[in-house]
Amino acid sequence: MEEKVVKSRFRRVCVFCGSSTGKRNSYRDAALELGQELVSRKLDLVYGGGSIGLMGLISQEVHRGGGHVLGIIPKTLMSKEITGETVGDVISVANMHQRKAEMTRHSDCFIALPGGYGTLEELLEVITWAQLGIHDKPVGLLNVDGYYDNLLTFIDKAVDDGFIKPFQRQIIVCAPKARDLVQKLEEYVPVHGGDRAAVRLEVEQLELNSCFHSQIAVKD
Repeated sequence: MEEKVVKSRFRRVCVFCGSSTGKRNSYRDAALELGQELVSRKLDLVYGGGSIGLMGLISQEVHRGGGHVLGIIPKTLMSKEITGETVGDVISVANMHQRKAEMTRHSDCFIALPGGYGTLEELLEVITWAQLGIHDKPVGLLNVDGYYDNLLTFIDKAVDDGFIKPFQRQIIVCAPKARDLVQKLEEYVPVHGGDRAAVRLEVEQLELNSCFHSQIAVKD
């Protein structure tokens, strides 16, 4: 029996996640379930390019299901995050900054699985860009077993203490299950504020520079 395909407003989803699988089986299961959800909606994957950890699991699951996989990885991390054969296409870039810019440019929304410092850094940057009006793309947390509860508590504290505006709290979409999270992202309505014209010029220049340097890196 042919599996039903759910129509999506997105084409490509960027997933931030660990180069480790973590200590709980639920993290591995969540990566596989998210991969299956992307496949069911015919969504392609953009990710950090690694073949190990949760990165390896989700990329292999999407590829196995027939989805296109695009990995973007700095040259300096290739020996650490790639230990076997990668799936799909891989773009080599010069540094972490270019990696994030390219991942953002190629994606229609973002999802963070559990991960460490690198995952948090990528996640918080795209949240900040949404706060500034640089993009309107939805940002989701797959809060597996309450993994991000403490981060959400901190953000709520920042709102209460006046460092984050209450409407900007709505930038972050959260759910414990992949299907529920993707559906919430589909229904997301962007929040607005600040000088969007000024930051749009900034990000367009960033994308041009990133494209130029990435082309050089691929040729090297």
